[in-house]
Amino acid sequence: MKPKVLVALSTFAEFGDAPLKLLNESGLDYSLNNLGRRLVRDEIIEMGKDCEGIVAGVESYDDYVLDHLSKLRCISRCGVGTDNISLEKAKEKGIVIRNTPDVVILPVVELTIAMIFDLLRRLTYHTQLLRSKQWQKTAGNLLSGRKVGVLGLGRIGKKVAEVLTKLGADMYGADLFPDYQWAQENGVKIVSNELLLKECDIISIHVSVLQNNKFVFGKTEVESMKQGAFIINVSRGEIVDEDALYEALKSNYLGGAALDVFQEEPYYGPLCELENVVLTPHIATLTRESRVQMEMEAVRNLLDFFQSEK
Repeated sequence: MKPKVLVALSTFAEFGDAPLKLLNESGLDYSLNNLGRRLVRDEIIEMGKDCEGIVAGVESYDDYVLDHLSKLRCISRCGVGTDNISLEKAKEKGIVIRNTPDVVILPVVELTIAMIFDLLRRLTYHTQLLRSKQWQKTAGNLLSGRKVGVLGLGRIGKKVAEVLTKLGADMYGADLFPDYQWAQENGVKIVSNELLLKECDIISIHVSVLQNNKFVFGKTEVESMKQGAFIINVSRGEIVDEDALYEALKSNYLGGAALDVFQEEPYYGPLCELENVVLTPHIATLTRESRVQMEMEAVRNLLDFFQSEK
């Protein structure tokens, strides 16, 4: 009997039909999420109750959900983060977790760089002025010579640092387990979190949310930053204390912030009222090219799992 599979993604094959063709050719008995939105827990359970595999997005696979999916053997995450999955429960039930970590690197890096330039040259700010029929000019800043700190030197953080180094930035980095050889080869100064926050003009956060790494960028961290500094977060929304960030931006203690992720999404909070912010609706990995590639890899990961079971 063919394994049953649920594709839980709400936008599967939106930017190209190659992933759908791959599923059709695979011979799997699959069903799609046709609701056009993220599934909630009971919907996952209802749609996936007879499934052995799921192609997953960021919907919740907590203890409750996994306990009610008795036939599930593999979750193939379309993306890199697995903090929406109860890994302990999955391990207990023998559910294999796979993801697509390499595909997300380039789109996240490109958005990070774009946000830095937006803040430096005040692109969004000037666009808003022109839309209100105001011809006003505000001087920006060059990236070259700026001290930029990357907080979290995983694959994405490293690539951000490598690109910024080539663009003339003075690079600093902090990580729980720093790669000193890589840092030396790429001209990145490895420092403590405290020194990075104190010294750098721009802070880019690329910290993972793991059970053993509950880092929070709170009031203390914000207040320890340089006056006029920028902060960029394309990592996880729960990492940044949005209230503390708002106060620092409103008072102009910080020069600006660019956020792609928020504690609660969709986000319509007070940061939207400020002129010194760049806000995007969790689109770091959302390019047509990367989306198709992620979906293809997620399907292949699931096919590889079932193939290995034979």
